[in-house]
Amino acid sequence: MKYVDEFRDAELAKKLADKIRTAADTGRTYRLMEFCGGHTHAIFRYGIPNLLPKNVELIHGPGCPVCVLPIARLDMAMMLAKNPDVILCTFGDMLRVPGTGRTSLLNIRAQGHDVRMLYSPLDAIKLAQENTTKQIVFFAIGFETTTPPTAVLLEQAKKLGLANLTVFCNHVLTPSAMHAILNSDDVKIDGFLGPAHVSTLIGSLPYEIFPQQYNKPVVIAGFEPLDVLQAILMLIEQLNKGRCEVENEFTRAVTPNGNEKAMALCDQVFRTRATFEWRGLGFVPHSALEIRPEYAQWDAEVQFADWLAEQRAQQEKPPADNKACECPSVLRGVKKPHECKLFGNPCTPDNPLGSCMVSSEGACAAYYQYGHRRIAVASGN
Repeated sequence: MKYVDEFRDAELAKKLADKIRTAADTGRTYRLMEFCGGHTHAIFRYGIPNLLPKNVELIHGPGCPVCVLPIARLDMAMMLAKNPDVILCTFGDMLRVPGTGRTSLLNIRAQGHDVRMLYSPLDAIKLAQENTTKQIVFFAIGFETTTPPTAVLLEQAKKLGLANLTVFCNHVLTPSAMHAILNSDDVKIDGFLGPAHVSTLIGSLPYEIFPQQYNKPVVIAGFEPLDVLQAILMLIEQLNKGRCEVENEFTRAVTPNGNEKAMALCDQVFRTRATFEWRGLGFVPHSALEIRPEYAQWDAEVQFADWLAEQRAQQEKPPADNKACECPSVLRGVKKPHECKLFGNPCTPDNPLGSCMVSSEGACAAYYQYGHRRIAVASGN
């Protein structure tokens, strides 16, 4: 298959791994963060850690949009779902993420509330047209990649005059989270593997600030194993030579300016929030989007403000994560999933206790699916 099979060639992977071992200076350690859940899964699916020398360490960043959503925002979605006039719809992964008291949207649905899974945000339009006596709320999440479809949804809702459709917006921004990682005291990295899908939208230019401000190189990488290995080699070569710049390994899909038409639509519909809470990172300035006032009629936070305030007033305790769950530390790159005492027992994809085990892009799910046996052998368990 074009652009897939040729990037999974085992012999080429071995040659790249040999180049990495030759290039890696044994007198230093290379700590490289992949900022994409898709990269994390590719890394473990194809056994890339086994191909790298011990002094090249891959650190898993907050690149899973389901994982980084804080418990307070998830609780708000469940509050909206409890409104008897609401049909709340969202993507499948969000249904299983545990909120306060381990309650999830699936639990809310089991209690008789109308919660539905959608494959596309635009499916919410048909839902609104078919259920005119109900308020349809689309629970929108994701990085820049999933933002344009939500913008199209809001544009279509406005064009069609759908009075019974709103969006609960939780779209977040990758560069702001990278700033937060680099400004933290407990995470030490030497360079980034830049995300693939996000970069097809925003382009490579937004990463230029990281070499300039933090002296950290960025190499944008595709999702296939040869993409990841080539990007690792490019980062090592930059670090060895004292270079620090943005390079684009994923040239077949990423351009400097990205998808300007899609980003223009997003700018028309959304604006940047002053601050937004991330699981693991806390409140990060200018790191998320909110719906512009011109679209307030379709903004769930505006239209259901009184209902949300009433529901919050009834909360016995403020939202809090499971204290034993290490998802916040995993998302910051401070700990590896298997270092959490809940990992694998009792926390599994079938019984997730934290967001990183729920999502198909979560680091804990990747470790469990592809890496936990290798980890167990290495540790003698």
